Amino acid sequence: MSMWRIQWVAFNTIFHKEVRRFMRIWAQTLLPPAITMTLYFVIFGQLIGKRVGDMGGVDYMAFIVPGLIMMSVITSAYSNVSSSFFSNKFQNSIEELMVAPVHPLTLLFGYVAGGMARGIAVGFIVTLVSMYFTTLKIHNIGLVMVVVILAAAVFSLGGFINALLATKFDDVAIVPTFFIAPLTYLGGVFYSIDLLPAFWQKVSLLNPILHLVNTFRYGILGISDINITYAFLMLVGFVVGLTLWSLWLLNKGTGLRK
Repeated sequence: MSMWRIQWVAFNTIFHKEVRRFMRIWAQTLLPPAITMTLYFVIFGQLIGKRVGDMGGVDYMAFIVPGLIMMSVITSAYSNVSSSFFSNKFQNSIEELMVAPVHPLTLLFGYVAGGMARGIAVGFIVTLVSMYFTTLKIHNIGLVMVVVILAAAVFSLGGFINALLATKFDDVAIVPTFFIAPLTYLGGVFYSIDLLPAFWQKVSLLNPILHLVNTFRYGILGISDINITYAFLMLVGFVVGLTLWSLWLLNKGTGLRK
């Protein structure tokens, strides 16, 4: 069997294992995000949204939908890879892959593709739920699809790095709790940064999730608080940078060799 064939079989095996894992426990992986986002739609969209009126020239419910979809993609993609890969580390089952003829890139892509699959699946479910509350008119379907894929890739890679560096289960929860959640809530999901004073608008531009949410919002609604081209290039840069960092950690054996 050729080396390319071996790597393809290895990638498919890891990817399908990851997909089967989150599909088997769908009540824990796919259902909770849908319920959580439904509560956001009801509380923020319907109850508070009636008082807000519109945001950025569109109905408030429609305004928050892209951000909530992206929030679900981000959290699901990240948690899938971080929890799955760290569990394999904790159980020492990752050693079987390390002694097998599996290239680090194949190992990385297998887990990242699994995380992306869960993130995209959850995003699709939340999109279906949102249609009950508002009508979505897609401004640029191509941009929407590309941004979802890139977002799922970025945070799957982030989850992989978190799992590599983590030494205990508590370490896996640190990044989502203290970094991703605050940056998401401050990332323009529920408001336009035009409402902020000039100083805080500039500070907000340092938040990468703001660029992600606004790029996705532009794809759906055609409105944005930031430069779309710059935000798109930033996303691509994150994918490349995190991929190189992950490969460097894998080649060093960080978190894998005792």
